[in-house]
Amino acid sequence: MNSLIEYSLRSKLRKLSSEPFDLNSSTGTLTLKEGLDYEEKQVYEIKVLAADKGAVSLSTHCNVVVRVEDVNDNKPEIDITSLSSRISEDAPPGTVVALMDVTDLDSGVNGQVVCSVPGHLPFDLNPSPDGQSYSLVTKDYLDKETMHIYNITIMAKDLGSPAMSSTKVIQVDVLDVNDNRPLFTESPYTFYVPENNKAGISIFSVSAGDADEGENAAVTYSLNRKIPGPTVTSFLNINEADGTISALKGFDFETLKTFQFQVVATDSGTPSLSSNVTVNVFILDQNDNAPVILYPVSSNGSAEGVEEIPRNVNAGHLVTKVRAYDADIGYNGWLLFSLQDVTDHSLFGLDRYTGQIRTLRSFTETDEAEHKLVILVKDNGNVSLSATATVLVKVVEPKEAFAASDVKSATKDEEENNVTFYLMITLGSVSTLFLISIIVLIAMQCSKTTDYTSKYLQETNYDGTLCHSIQYRSGDKRYMLVGPRMSIGSTIVPGSHANTLVLPDRRGASGEEVFLYIGM
Repeated sequence: MNSLIEYSLRSKLRKLSSEPFDLNSSTGTLTLKEGLDYEEKQVYEIKVLAADKGAVSLSTHCNVVVRVEDVNDNKPEIDITSLSSRISEDAPPGTVVALMDVTDLDSGVNGQVVCSVPGHLPFDLNPSPDGQSYSLVTKDYLDKETMHIYNITIMAKDLGSPAMSSTKVIQVDVLDVNDNRPLFTESPYTFYVPENNKAGISIFSVSAGDADEGENAAVTYSLNRKIPGPTVTSFLNINEADGTISALKGFDFETLKTFQFQVVATDSGTPSLSSNVTVNVFILDQNDNAPVILYPVSSNGSAEGVEEIPRNVNAGHLVTKVRAYDADIGYNGWLLFSLQDVTDHSLFGLDRYTGQIRTLRSFTETDEAEHKLVILVKDNGNVSLSATATVLVKVVEPKEAFAASDVKSATKDEEENNVTFYLMITLGSVSTLFLISIIVLIAMQCSKTTDYTSKYLQETNYDGTLCHSIQYRSGDKRYMLVGPRMSIGSTIVPGSHANTLVLPDRRGASGEEVFLYIGM
């Protein structure tokens, strides 16, 4: 019994369970009752007592020091100390979004933390010198039209093995600024409008969108009236809210076939942005013009005429041709002719395309002397319009026809003579102007040579003056016709009749001296 030993723990503070340890009383084995936490206590000091079981027990004791080794069992913690959750899209790079502290209860490399954000986001983290705090900043300009809200995941990761990490999500709203102009859905616009539209009724509309939001995206429309020169905007009106355009008057294809103007779209931002678009309008023709008879036309303006033809004409003889005009175009202006009423259908025929009236057969003695033809001229519009012309054909005997033809020929000759007379007056006027021009040119040419002669008449070798002189030039030669007296500066050529005046031409090597013989 004296050799049996019993082990026990003794705490420094009695009656307190000292430590998270357990001691086997028989074997003295020290074990853990619970897990240790380095962050709570790093060193434990344990007093162990050993006593025998003799009648008078003897004992001894020792101190056991237990040092706890740290392991990476704590995740980093992120604490947001400041946050600006609304950032304007025109904020410059480097704008601070948030400030945060990062902690890890572990020690050594287990407590060293590195933070990061996803690389595709326009944000970055700047660490403090001690590595215990970070600032979240923008690294590029934000674009609300591309991304209006960002959910930024911040990851904190320690350097332990195995590493432990934690995350924090920050939401950032991007505030809109007016950085986008309105854009039209088409550029340019092209519209086709039928003529005779009702005044005040909308004829077409334009539309523009703005990528901004709120007031920055509110678009108003207006007509550009600042373009110099004649403008059509004076008879156009636009609804500034929805871009609907109406005409203040009806269009007339025959007066205006096409026109162009500009529409301006302006947003309500500060400062406002605007853009414009060109609108091309083509007026479509409608069948609103009836054919107009050009021939025959009587003196009172009605579409009536009288034609005289000899009785002895053969089949196919051209009686007359009805001429008409339609201000419309295309099918609306394509005219067709037809006989609406005729005295004898067997006598006359009408070409439906040209309006020519011809005889279908020769006249007989039993045919009437007068025939009334009513010609209908109509267009090819959807709702065709028409006009009528009346031709009274008088069948006369050949002699009467020839007399009538002579009267017409005389009238025609008189008109031709008048034309000839006016033509002769015009030609005479042109010829007169031509002759006057020639005379003026000759006079100007002569006046230019005055100075040339004077420089040869400066020396006073002889007495006397030059009474009369006429000068002219031909090629390299200059000619002077003088009066009977000797001129100052002239030279008498020996061997002559003392009436030769020498004027050398000093213009070049090709010049020639010209002697003019003048009778004394």
